[in-house]
Amino acid sequence: MRRTLLGYALAAGALLTVTACSSDDSTSAYQTDYTGHEPLHVVGYPSTGSLGVVQEAVWRLADGDTDALADLSVEDGPAEKTARNWVESFGRAAKGEVTADFYDEGSTRQTVVLYFAKSRQTKEITARIGDDDTWGLVLNESDPKEASTGPTWAPAKPGGTGSRSAGG
Repeated sequence: MRRTLLGYALAAGALLTVTACSSDDSTSAYQTDYTGHEPLHVVGYPSTGSLGVVQEAVWRLADGDTDALADLSVEDGPAEKTARNWVESFGRAAKGEVTADFYDEGSTRQTVVLYFAKSRQTKEITARIGDDDTWGLVLNESDPKEASTGPTWAPAKPGGTGSRSAGG
């Protein structure tokens, strides 16, 4: 009887392992990314889509993964060159604390300012819905100087002037 119960327990454990391994790959990848990176601090009112794509962009910057960052592009243009410029300019800083300040309402498009605490750099990015109805980024800064320049209009610290929303 003891052997039979042990056999059932081992079989059940094997079944659970197989079931867990066949779970949705994107959920597993997200969990791995989430636990492997510094948490993103958020100010403002992101939509689920804008928050997701900005979070992924910061992870790809921190990983130095220019191909995956370029894959987030929603427009034709110099996505690969822009991704390379962004990684060169912000990659090291993205490994530390990053705050994303979301401006305006985010139903289809949202301006976001990234604040990199380690380097004290800022970067304005635009998240929007692409032609395939998924969220992505506008990556159209092929000039390294343009890609590394922070916004002149943004406050020195996240939330400094209060992120705007549709109501105000």
